Amino acid sequence: MPHDTRANQVVFTNKAKCRDCYRCLRNCPVKAIRMSGGQAQVVPERCLACGTCIRQCPQGAKSYRMDLERARELLAGAGPVAASVAPSFAGLLSPARARRLPSALRRLGFARVEETAVGAWHVAGQTAEFLRASPARPCVTTCCPAVVEYVERYRPGRIDQLIPLASPMIAHARLLKERLGPTWSVIFIGPCVAKKAEADRPRYAGLVDCVLTFEELQEWLDREGIDLDAFEESDFDQTPGPGARFFPVPGGLARAAGLGTDLLDTDVVAVTGAGEVIEALDAVAPRADRVLVDALFCPGGCVNGPAAAWQRPPFDCRRDLIRYAGAPGLVPAPASPGRADLVTAFAPRDAAGNERAFSEEQIRAVLAHTGKMSDDDHLNCGACGYSTCRDKALAVLCGMAESDMCIPHMRRLAENRTDRIIETSPNGIVILDEKLHIVSINPAFQKMFGCSLTIAGSRISCLMDPEPFERLATGAVSVIDEILAFKTHDLLCRGLFYRLQDEDRYVGIFVNVSDTAASRRQLDDLRQQTIAQARELLDHQITLAQNIACMLGESTAQGEELVANLMKLAGANSLDAPGDKGLPR
Repeated sequence: MPHDTRANQVVFTNKAKCRDCYRCLRNCPVKAIRMSGGQAQVVPERCLACGTCIRQCPQGAKSYRMDLERARELLAGAGPVAASVAPSFAGLLSPARARRLPSALRRLGFARVEETAVGAWHVAGQTAEFLRASPARPCVTTCCPAVVEYVERYRPGRIDQLIPLASPMIAHARLLKERLGPTWSVIFIGPCVAKKAEADRPRYAGLVDCVLTFEELQEWLDREGIDLDAFEESDFDQTPGPGARFFPVPGGLARAAGLGTDLLDTDVVAVTGAGEVIEALDAVAPRADRVLVDALFCPGGCVNGPAAAWQRPPFDCRRDLIRYAGAPGLVPAPASPGRADLVTAFAPRDAAGNERAFSEEQIRAVLAHTGKMSDDDHLNCGACGYSTCRDKALAVLCGMAESDMCIPHMRRLAENRTDRIIETSPNGIVILDEKLHIVSINPAFQKMFGCSLTIAGSRISCLMDPEPFERLATGAVSVIDEILAFKTHDLLCRGLFYRLQDEDRYVGIFVNVSDTAASRRQLDDLRQQTIAQARELLDHQITLAQNIACMLGESTAQGEELVANLMKLAGANSLDAPGDKGLPR
């Protein structure tokens, strides 16, 4: 499959499906899309792997790295494998099917099946401890890898506001490896694409051996012919502590940490979706009071992840997950769960092209290329994917965008080309409104019918018989093509008439064939003259031949008579010869 290629790249474009619509660019929160030759390429150095472009692409041209074969290899290996299942499954599956998921995973070969919420319980507890021990300042949760990636790449000055704790996935994997031993492999299963990038981070090497999305899990179940509805209900091998399953919904971490559950709580800001997250991060940055930003990058939380597979109404997802999260565990959590080492560190990461500076002259030159000579020309329509014309110009200078991505500019060019074609056409063109009043005429029409632009608004009947247009107006025909004579203008035209349905306009195109008709008449006259001359010549030749033949006949008779007389004379001379002997010499 053709796509952007880079080692361990998570999100990429299938070029065969990309249709140059700019939708991925319009929705990408960090503009990690490079437009080149009409193709939208994902730039790994800028990408958060949040999956927004995957969700938004109408052609399915955006996809993510599939790790299903890696998971199958792990289960086929010698060592045991544990599954860490994100708690959002309880909202994405119906309650009956959710209770059957552990049995299906065991059928696939997992030796141990646990909820990632086991790690979330530890994250919640240590988050509460960190906040109690920290001075009053804004703090941002780090459960969502896309949020962490965004701050590291695009807001590096606010890294100190990130709570320095690992995510529930990393926490659970570390707990499993410590509890079960180094021979075990861990496969995380959830709705998140960014988890694949998180597991690839060097600081987490060896913890999560493979990340699968719920889409990949469903494909795996389908391959094996496993139907969840056909399995018995069963429990996970370990149940998390109270409240840990709330993590996939807005404010879930704060609820689990006991930091606030009221939507009107001023100390906790629960935000989801790229726009809300970025706005909240910028809003709380300058504040000096204590506020917790519980941030999830997917709108609606993890239950609306880009690779959720099982589509259910958002209200049902949220309701069923909250009910599941509040239900008492059937298998009690360990009495002494121990303390997982979740402390981690975050550092700025390069986002290619973010800090490049360009002169005002360079920016103006790019803007001028698309007809934006002054600020009044800046539409800032966002059709190209960038919020302002200036942002798009900067993207062009960075090599992330193309000048012809400006849709209003390209439309103006197309309209200008159309107008130019009409203006320079050698054929007369007239456009009428629904009442057959003249709306527009081109120069060729003005010359042919001896009129000017001042005739606009008049009825066409002032120039010609409106009968062809009237026939169109009745709807009896949709196109008329016929030869018309305009004696007052000494014109013979081929007329093409049709109706613009969407605009309720009538169009007449007149091709002057007068010269062609005159040429044909001259040709016909020449043909007639040639035929007459040919006939006259033929008659002359026949007469001449007849005269010659007659003369030849008369000459032949005279010749025959002469020959006969000569022969007679010769014969007479021969008879008189003997008598000559007596004649004196």
